[in-house]
Amino acid sequence: MISVRAVFITLIIALTSIAVQAAYILIPMDETQHDHLKSYGIAFWILKNGEEVDWLLNYRGGSFMLKYDQKAEAECKIRGVSYEVLADGKATAILTEITDPSANMDMVKLEKAPKMAVYSPKSKLPWDDAVTLVLTYAEIPYTVLYDEEIIKGELPKYDWLHLHHEDFTGQYSKFYAAFHNAPWYMEDQQRQEALAGKLGFKKVSQMKLAVAKDIRDFCAGGGFLFAMCSGTDTFDIALAAEGTDICERMFDGDAADPGAQSKLDFNKTFAFQNFKLDENPYSHSFSNIDVTATRTVERSQDFFTLFDFSAKWDVVPSMLTQNHDKVVKGFMGLTTAFRKDLLKPNVLVLGEMKTNGEARYIHGDYGKGQWTFYGGHDPEDYQHAIGDPPTDLKLHPNSPGYRLILNNVLFPAAKKKKQKT
Repeated sequence: MISVRAVFITLIIALTSIAVQAAYILIPMDETQHDHLKSYGIAFWILKNGEEVDWLLNYRGGSFMLKYDQKAEAECKIRGVSYEVLADGKATAILTEITDPSANMDMVKLEKAPKMAVYSPKSKLPWDDAVTLVLTYAEIPYTVLYDEEIIKGELPKYDWLHLHHEDFTGQYSKFYAAFHNAPWYMEDQQRQEALAGKLGFKKVSQMKLAVAKDIRDFCAGGGFLFAMCSGTDTFDIALAAEGTDICERMFDGDAADPGAQSKLDFNKTFAFQNFKLDENPYSHSFSNIDVTATRTVERSQDFFTLFDFSAKWDVVPSMLTQNHDKVVKGFMGLTTAFRKDLLKPNVLVLGEMKTNGEARYIHGDYGKGQWTFYGGHDPEDYQHAIGDPPTDLKLHPNSPGYRLILNNVLFPAAKKKKQKT
């Protein structure tokens, strides 16, 4: 007859064996992952709970590894994220493989969840925002800021700021020709003008410039900026045009400066130089930075390729390009992609369409901070139109295009690591 003591000892041994075996959780990010997008949310959740996450660059699509915790395992199950429980020996073998000098892999430790802010109007406008869609889907918390909060100095409270389809030039996204009689357009213009007056500005363009300069200073002080669509080129255009009126009468009540082009100061911009303004107020284009008006790419051929970087030497671009697919479907926007010949020499191209010389995904430093610009509106909606319904990310849980957004979300959480030279 088996004694109670023997049963107790057997149970202790069994539990100890399980604890030894379940030393780590691996969240694979290759083709075996059921939901890539929610996987980033799990990593963020771990960080919010005060634990660290190892980001395994170029290992199975940029996988995450963390110390085993029953709550973390339960959270993976609840959110439908694929995971593997690893014994200590297996985890050690993976890290040994990654740190091998001959392997193009590396491990970056994520230490603290960044404080997230999204620059977005409080009003309901007839378009959606890919970043807020994916943050919500991945269950990553964020705070919405707009002009008033930024002018009042709230931005330095945050680590990360996203800009989407904002027009920092004060031309209301140059929607005048098609939508100036639409109720939402007129309401937005009235709202913007009222806010500018409330904040002490004579024109909306002056308010937007002040906001752009505050965002510039946020980045210079160490903040991380991520922008998409027209939040990219109009940001630089506004900075370059400081002190010069580039808005025609229907936008601000008086004529634009006829010599505006010659007065642009490209020393003030983040990414672009030597660009030419589109001075036609009835055009949808802001300048020749964007390729939308001139590109002749068939949708079936519209793809861009992510560059392969050395994970051990080029850590930052490697983090920003982690993916299970290096060829990403193209997608259009008010700003679709950037002319490579108008990029500043220090701008790093992360993804491009090689056949026609357009950059889709670019990165750079500004002061103590960093920025990333991503062309296009929605990675899973090829040509989003005003009033179209938002993308249902439940249908696209493995989207490579959306993964690039979330790489930027986790980037500020990384332990600062000096680039090798």
